[in-house]
Amino acid sequence: MAESDSARDYLIYAVEALEIYFQTNPQVYVSGNLFIYYEQGNPKAVVAPDVFVVLGVAKQKRRVYKLWEENNKVPDFVLEVTSKSTVSEDQGIKKGLYAFLGVREYFQYYPTGDYLDPPLKGFRLTEDNYQPIPATTLPDGSLVIPSQTLGLELRVQDNQMRFYEPATCRKLFSGQEAEQARQDAEQARQEAEQARNEERERSQKLAAQLRELGLDPDNL
Repeated sequence: MAESDSARDYLIYAVEALEIYFQTNPQVYVSGNLFIYYEQGNPKAVVAPDVFVVLGVAKQKRRVYKLWEENNKVPDFVLEVTSKSTVSEDQGIKKGLYAFLGVREYFQYYPTGDYLDPPLKGFRLTEDNYQPIPATTLPDGSLVIPSQTLGLELRVQDNQMRFYEPATCRKLFSGQEAEQARQDAEQARQEAEQARNEERERSQKLAAQLRELGLDPDNL
């Protein structure tokens, strides 16, 4: 459960951005803050990751996620947007549980970075234990950690965490950001079309004036 506005914003961003990215793949399920029950008959055996992705299960709405109803398919990727009150749990109990369940990649992000240094950490499961995923610092100071599972990069730039496509460096947008980008592109298209029309009108007026003077604009 998000404990601050910034944590909530990142949770919403991550879920929406990944849903949009995988929207054409019917066998990728993206969710967040959803109860995952991992032991049939034991209602206390439950965890609710902030953001998680499951590869190889149907993309459909779920009230909860029960492993025994999903062919025991655990999430492949988990992101916890951590806070002062959850950082110990996220780095301890939850990290151990995700390793026990077999979650292939586990990421932690602390929006303010006060209690997690660096503010973004990634771990990959190797022989039942998590090993840190090496991070890269770009010339502009951005922190980058690749996710093999998603085929994406998690990048912290200007104190903001975003997903990127490695090959194109394209930033993944949330639903609102994608709509704003679409509107901006449409506005730019309309402005360019208006500029072309105005230039065409000026050219036509100039040609008409030249003809009034007995000149052929096509031969000038």
